[in-house]
Amino acid sequence: MKKILMLLAAAAFSTAAFAQGDKVVVKDEASGAKATTTVRDNGTVKTETRTGRTEAGQKAYNTKEDVKHAGKKTGRAVEKGAKKTGKAVKKGAKAVKNKAEDVVD
Repeated sequence: MKKILMLLAAAAFSTAAFAQGDKVVVKDEASGAKATTTVRDNGTVKTETRTGRTEAGQKAYNTKEDVKHAGKKTGRAVEKGAKKTGKAVKKGAKAVKNKAEDVVD
């Protein structure tokens, strides 16, 4: 019974998705404006447009971009520092090893 119910649900969703037609979405990343055009099976065309961000939305977007940029800069600085520290530790360990061999000889 459970399998039949799942099969019917899958068939219903696939039929509904098939009936939607072709959808084209055009989005402007800079302003956030979006236009969606749908061509239905009967040939009619439906167009939905959304204007760009509000002032508050634009400020939130700018803050998000600034945080992303700062995170990338910080990550790069941490990576560079870790590499320099690793090289210094390796060099120091090699120097200690060489000195220990001189003492043993």
